[in-house]
Order: sequence, then C-alpha cells, then structure tokens
Amino acid sequence: MSHTTFTLKTGTWDTLKAHAQAIRLAVFVEEQKVPLDMEWDEWDARSLHAVAFMGNQAVATGRLLPDGHIGRMAVLKEWRQQKIGSAILRLLMLEAHARGQHHLILHAQTSAAAFYEHFGFTRSGEEFEEAGIAHVRMEKTTR
Repeated sequence: MSHTTFTLKTGTWDTLKAHAQAIRLAVFVEEQKVPLDMEWDEWDARSLHAVAFMGNQAVATGRLLPDGHIGRMAVLKEWRQQKIGSAILRLLMLEAHARGQHHLILHAQTSAAAFYEHFGFTRSGEEFEEAGIAHVRMEKTTR
C-alpha cells in the first residue's frame, strides 16, 4: 500500500483502548504469539497512548508511561515501511519532552533495535527475553 496521509491522536486508555487493543492483538498476540495475559498490564490505564489512523482505520500505536518509558510500539503488518512507526515514536518523544522527561527508556525487540538507534537511542545492557522474544534495553537523554 502506498498511502502516506495518516493522522495521529493521543489520549488516555479510556479514549483509545479499542483502537490500541486491536493493533496490539494483531501484532503482538496473533503475529508474534505473545501470550494474551502478558499483553495487558496496569500501565495501560496510567499511560499516554498514541494511535495512527489511515482514514478511519487504526494502523499503529505506542504508549508513554509516566516515568518516561516508551512501549507497546506496533504497526499493522500491511502498513509497515511507511514511516508511521517513526511518526508515533517522534510524537511520544515530543510528549515526554513536554512533560520534562529528558531520559527515555524502552525495551526494543532486538530485531527493531536499529530502528530506535536511528532516533538516537543506544543499547544499555545485555539482551534479554520478554514474552519469548529477544529484547534489549535502550536509552536516550535529550535536553
């Protein structure tokens, strides 16, 4: 697909849950086989969520935890490689900066580490397994 126009929305779990949940179910639970009971956690209700829409279809999501962790970044398979994930990450980084959070942390799937490195995140620590998938802790400090 070659669409390039999408809109981004941020909000609470209450306002974006239906959209974010559908994306995370498709990407993490169905595609990557993350156990359903590991996908939802207490942080959803306390995080800022971002969702990208192509028209009325939600195609990507991510969240910013109160402590500056970025997580649950997911783009539906058919919408990857179109800079939508980049837009979600930039938006969450801007939101963190606006909150005065200048030290960002995320747990990247090892296969996606290069994506985050492009945005200035660096690996910190050894590779570890989370939900049966290799991850690495990454950090970025901004001013």
